[in-house]
Amino acid sequence: MRRPDAMIPISILLSALYYLTTPWRPFAGSWAVKAASVALLAVVAHRKGARGLAWALAFSALGDAVLEYSPNWFIGGLAAFLIAHIIYTVVFVRRWRGVRVSAGAVAVVIYSCVFAAWLLPEVGTIVLPVAIYVAAITAMVASAFMARFSNRWVEIGAVLFLISDTVLAVDRFRMPVPLPDWIIWPSYYVGQYLITKGFLKATERAE
Repeated sequence: MRRPDAMIPISILLSALYYLTTPWRPFAGSWAVKAASVALLAVVAHRKGARGLAWALAFSALGDAVLEYSPNWFIGGLAAFLIAHIIYTVVFVRRWRGVRVSAGAVAVVIYSCVFAAWLLPEVGTIVLPVAIYVAAITAMVASAFMARFSNRWVEIGAVLFLISDTVLAVDRFRMPVPLPDWIIWPSYYVGQYLITKGFLKATERAE
């Protein structure tokens, strides 16, 4: 039996700390607390030999830090997450065992098309980068379903990631969402954690 990585409980504790300090954010160093939560998951993935997963988590952590450090760096944060989704997609596609239609993937694509049609007219001058990002996260979630992992954690985590970004986009571009921070962070972090857990579990089982 493999020993659990000590970085995981530390990551969870930092995530909880960031979540509980919601009313006082941003505070000095909040960007580091936010980024460290997912960066530690990247360390776990790297230690277990999942290099692609580790890079996706690392770029996610970079995006966390950039967005928290300054709202004016939104495009920079978007770019970091875009790279993370591209890496996730490549990692998931490599685990495909042939191409079979997945109801979950089809549902995600339909949802994203409808959401994009509703959201993009209100985005303004950054419509192109936002459209590219929507396409990237859609590909990430759909590829997670198409990979057909031996467990459902990766799929659930990817969907939670999509929910987090949906709420963020609605609140930023379309209409105020009640208590958005209380929704965005838990769904995002739990999503990243479940992707990590599910991927590593499936990898260990395949060895």
